[in-house]
Amino acid sequence: MTQQALVVGATGIVGSALATQLLDAGWTVHGLARRADALPAGVRGVAADLTDAQATRAALAGCAPTHVFITTWSRQASEAENIRVNAAMVRHLLDGLQPAGSVRHVALVTGLKHYLGPFEAYAQGALPQTPFRETQPRLDIENFYYAQEDEVFAAAARDGFHWSVHRPHTVIGAAVGNAMNMGTTLAVYASLCKATGRPFRFPGSSAQWDGLTDMTDARQLAKHLRWAATTPAAADEAFNIVNGDVFRWRWMWGRIAAWFDLEPAPFDGTVQPLEMQMAHDADAWMQLARTHGLVESDIHRLISPWHTDADLGRPLEVVTDMSKSRRMGFLDYQASDDAFYDLFATLRAQRLIP
Repeated sequence: MTQQALVVGATGIVGSALATQLLDAGWTVHGLARRADALPAGVRGVAADLTDAQATRAALAGCAPTHVFITTWSRQASEAENIRVNAAMVRHLLDGLQPAGSVRHVALVTGLKHYLGPFEAYAQGALPQTPFRETQPRLDIENFYYAQEDEVFAAAARDGFHWSVHRPHTVIGAAVGNAMNMGTTLAVYASLCKATGRPFRFPGSSAQWDGLTDMTDARQLAKHLRWAATTPAAADEAFNIVNGDVFRWRWMWGRIAAWFDLEPAPFDGTVQPLEMQMAHDADAWMQLARTHGLVESDIHRLISPWHTDADLGRPLEVVTDMSKSRRMGFLDYQASDDAFYDLFATLRAQRLIP
């Protein structure tokens, strides 16, 4: 029997990487997105607005996936709204799929805010010790990741499918119009620094500059999603998923600078957020796009400095334990500097950066 995937958010960083890998492995892949015309080649489009329960059910009529991968969320103005909207999106999706009775596994992508707290209370108060492990309990604070999980758990109990939850660190991959896109944000920033002669300054905290950290290549996450969905021992489990190496930003910043043929500015310990540094760069990017014939002249379609600042400005060291997946047989590895290099090369090949 052909495995039928429904990738929710198939135009995003994670969803597009996953859809490509599943297609290469011989799966039939349906991609759900607001705009189904921007899907990777070979993906069967399903256009739906998950905030509308009735429209979602109608859009999913005739779609009978065996495996569902939820890789998207909708950013709202407050955590209360994040919870209301994103929980409803998961609920509407799984309610819409219930009549077909075909779903065997649902995978949900969340992240390390499971351990660090939501954006409006990010890395505040009493936090678990690092490295973060899946056995650590939920924080005593409202979090839309918890609400999403609870919707999946409730639907699994009702409909009898298995589930997995995947918690990546910062995800590196290519997508335009994504709300959380550190790799492309840094590529655009470096390109502007090179074009204008501005110093290439690390925007974050001393804790991030000097402390150990890790991250997740979208291709690594895609492998992990497929592994968990097809490995019986991984059913009904939550997993951390990172590349498998650790680094300090004082080292990585120089590696990124060298790729763009830049000299990194000395770091003096002062936090200089990218949201501030890039606040007036729209016109400069538009001119750079014209000069180099780039395909995206709207800088806001490429960058998410608020999210990059949240990651790089954290006041604590953040590393993630992968022992649970390793013990179950997931042994893939991805060097994080190569993840950046591969992304930058892809962005240049797609004429998204000069």
